[in-house]
Amino acid sequence: MAYWIKMNYDRETYLIDLDSISAFASGLNKRITLWLPANGKPIIINYQNNPQTYEDILDYIQKITVHSLTHYWIKIIYDRHEYIVDLNRLNTFVVDSSKRIMFWLPDGKEAIIINPQTNSEAYSKILDFIQQKTGYSLP
Repeated sequence: MAYWIKMNYDRETYLIDLDSISAFASGLNKRITLWLPANGKPIIINYQNNPQTYEDILDYIQKITVHSLTHYWIKIIYDRHEYIVDLNRLNTFVVDSSKRIMFWLPDGKEAIIINPQTNSEAYSKILDFIQQKTGYSLP
């Protein structure tokens, strides 16, 4: 089921199906970033410029992280941002010699690196997901 929002951004009006978004990010500055599918264009929303859209996106994020049955959403703290990523939409995981896990946001083209010492909870969840999804274990 689609979850459409209508918003003004950068002097244009967008209609976006939030169910098609694979990752969201927020930082200390209270901005929400999402990346449009297919072209990876980042959309950055803040409360001051677009309060209704900001609240709509926060409500959606709350809904998907608590009640999603078909997606595997995970919260990851990385590089002073909180990322909310649907692991089901990732298609490559890399483990380096330090046992850090790296993956790329599908539409954002950004690499996320998870260190087992500094982000053990997310690291464990990602390893569990990889095992369940692929049948392979890392590292």
